[in-house]
Amino acid sequence: MGYRETYEMWCTDPYFDEKTKEELRNLAGDEKEIEDRFYRQLEFGTGGLRGMIGAGTNRMNIYTVRQATQGLANYILAQNGQDKGVAIAHDSRIMSPEFAREAALCLNANGIKTYLFESLRPTPELSFAVRELGCISGIVITASHNPREYNGYKVYWEDGAQITPPHDKNILAEVAKVTEFSMVKTMEEDAARAEGLFNIIGTDFDDKYIAQLKKQSIHPEIIPEMAKDMKIVYTPLHGTGNIPVRRVLRELGFTQVYVVEEQKKPDGTFPTVPYPNPEDENAWTLAMKLAKEVDADIVLATDPDADRLGVHAKDTKTGEYISFTGNMSGMLIAEYILRERTKTGTMPENPALVETIVTTDMAKAVAAEYNTALIEVLTGFKYIGEQIRHFDETGAHHYVFGLEESYGCLAGTYARDKDAPVAVMMLCEVAAYYKKQGKTLWDAMLDMYEKYGYYKEGLATVTLKGIDGSQKIQAMMDDFRQNPPKKLGDFEVLAYRDYKEDVRKDLATGKTESTGLPTSNVLYYELEDNAWCCVRPSGTEPKIKFYFGVKGASLEDASEKLEGLKKAMTEKEA
Repeated sequence: MGYRETYEMWCTDPYFDEKTKEELRNLAGDEKEIEDRFYRQLEFGTGGLRGMIGAGTNRMNIYTVRQATQGLANYILAQNGQDKGVAIAHDSRIMSPEFAREAALCLNANGIKTYLFESLRPTPELSFAVRELGCISGIVITASHNPREYNGYKVYWEDGAQITPPHDKNILAEVAKVTEFSMVKTMEEDAARAEGLFNIIGTDFDDKYIAQLKKQSIHPEIIPEMAKDMKIVYTPLHGTGNIPVRRVLRELGFTQVYVVEEQKKPDGTFPTVPYPNPEDENAWTLAMKLAKEVDADIVLATDPDADRLGVHAKDTKTGEYISFTGNMSGMLIAEYILRERTKTGTMPENPALVETIVTTDMAKAVAAEYNTALIEVLTGFKYIGEQIRHFDETGAHHYVFGLEESYGCLAGTYARDKDAPVAVMMLCEVAAYYKKQGKTLWDAMLDMYEKYGYYKEGLATVTLKGIDGSQKIQAMMDDFRQNPPKKLGDFEVLAYRDYKEDVRKDLATGKTESTGLPTSNVLYYELEDNAWCCVRPSGTEPKIKFYFGVKGASLEDASEKLEGLKKAMTEKEA
């Protein structure tokens, strides 16, 4: 059936509600929009669904959510996990509560218990809930930091991490088998409750989550001592972070916490920001205004599902607020944990720091300083979560901290996904620790640069939407593979890794070996002078991403090297 026939069917079939049909009828005459909505089934990737909200097979709506959930249900039944159940959470986005409820009722109709949070919660709390409740799986309805038009559906497995092999491919295969809506089950909520299948998670569960966060504190005694002198500005960007972040800071003793009033309440339209992403400087306008009014030491923002943390810190010498990358804030927390746990004798045996391949190489230097193993994984925090499970099973290492460049990190193993509330808590403790020494977070960052080297990283993205965009992204990846560069700007390419082909090739010797990581459509170039770059398609957006990293003799030298590398890589793409 072609896209036009599918469109006509959605407009007339009694299976679809009248509101959906009316939305589609209003598209009559807009052939390009009809094609985009129906040229394919919204792809269920290795993490789940993500797409624009709306009617159509290539959109997020109750029908595509049910269809994906039926595939997940089939897999859970095959694993005999129906009695363990599935935990479900959602963020503040448009249709998030409705999608969460529809997912629960589809699972219930298949005889699978569900535990649905009574209202919006951070993604990391869902990760914690999966293991705490002994569930077989978990679902979070969120599009993370995507624009307001998007929503998504992330799947977790019983270890509390997002699905990884073999479960990701197996679930994907089951979802692909659900080709007709007649194959999808659902039921009424009252009936599901009566059968004990539809269960609600209340606020008492939040107490358990917050208790786990507070356990990660290393020097809680410093906080009350410095609290009156340290001012924190925080914005949840209309998302899920407001209550847990303010609560954990309050319970630890921070008293000078100022929340951006206009962005405090959950709102899926994100009325004050064009793009609810802490990585976007435009999201900081109101927070920076408040920071200057109260003379804040640090300014913090979490994304809508509160798994990412953005940071600005004051430079007291200039009075300006400096934007910290995820690499910078992550390394401040990492070094603090490794140093202070070593000092206090609380470092576990065989400690490990885990990061993704596109995260800063400063992590290698910090890990070496504290005799900690540094383990690299593919891009995506699910692979960091997978390492925690691997350590539990083998005893090879003890997880101490994990981070990725895109503003995500996790202290502790109570959850298996990045956690902005714990990142806020740890970074504020780090700030209090340094304030006691008369230093700011920026002073502490400069100390790290002096000690370990001036590492600097960057990211460039190209957005290519629709059918043509997808083809162009693939063509760009093919070109990089077929014509690997020998030099990028001023840097010689020493080796390249093709994770899709599972090969690392040393260009000087011609020697090839396995990458040692799972298959993924990623290319990585090892360059001279401690530089590197990487290219990959985004797994959640219509983008191709270019990552860069250098090590300089100073901040200025590192910035110059990075710009040169970025220009060389993106010019090749052009």
